[in-house]
Amino acid sequence: MAGQSRAGVLFDVDGTLVDTTYLHAVAWWQALRLEEHDVPMAEIHRAIGMGSDKILDHWLGGDRDTSRDDRMTTAHDTLYATWWERLRPLPAATDLLRAVAGLGLAVVLASSARERELAVLRRVLGADDVLAAATSSADADESKPAPDILEAALAQSGVEPGRCVFVGDSVWDVQAAAKLDIACIGLTCGGTSAAELTDAGAIATYPDPAGLLAALDGSAIARLAHH
Repeated sequence: MAGQSRAGVLFDVDGTLVDTTYLHAVAWWQALRLEEHDVPMAEIHRAIGMGSDKILDHWLGGDRDTSRDDRMTTAHDTLYATWWERLRPLPAATDLLRAVAGLGLAVVLASSARERELAVLRRVLGADDVLAAATSSADADESKPAPDILEAALAQSGVEPGRCVFVGDSVWDVQAAAKLDIACIGLTCGGTSAAELTDAGAIATYPDPAGLLAALDGSAIARLAHH
């Protein structure tokens, strides 16, 4: 698809299409406790969606001993992986992807999950036949709120920055999209409120993929398809 000029919708996956946000929060809470860091779970939740290369600095400060970071990251990954076989899509997530494809728009997963984890998420969604592209952490030098993963998604799909919308569930998603002047639709199913997403710059908010699907005809996605 790369090299073509087309309109499309980029989708965050964790917390936006697949119900993983709180599992990540619990896994990080346990991983931090292994190194005797007592970070309240609400504080952990609010940072989910930020990349793993930034998240420990966010919680623990940048001027700390970082020699145990890899151990904590590995612990999170190991703990989170125990949930892989039980992951569930959020309401109507697959139907939403198919409906967007039905409008003639490219459907792109802009995920910063690791490749093996992305394969699990794609299997949960069961919509590979309508995907124009799907990114993983291997495609970005820097994670959200840096826009690298969105730049990779655009490059792989051939979608123009001026002819796309990003759908995400965290303030980090909205901030990453803003750096490329991409409009971002916020979903509150990851546990971030509509007010927070709007304050961060989201152009509209919906409760979950089902809510966006129900309102699709009047959404920024439909307007994109008709231009």
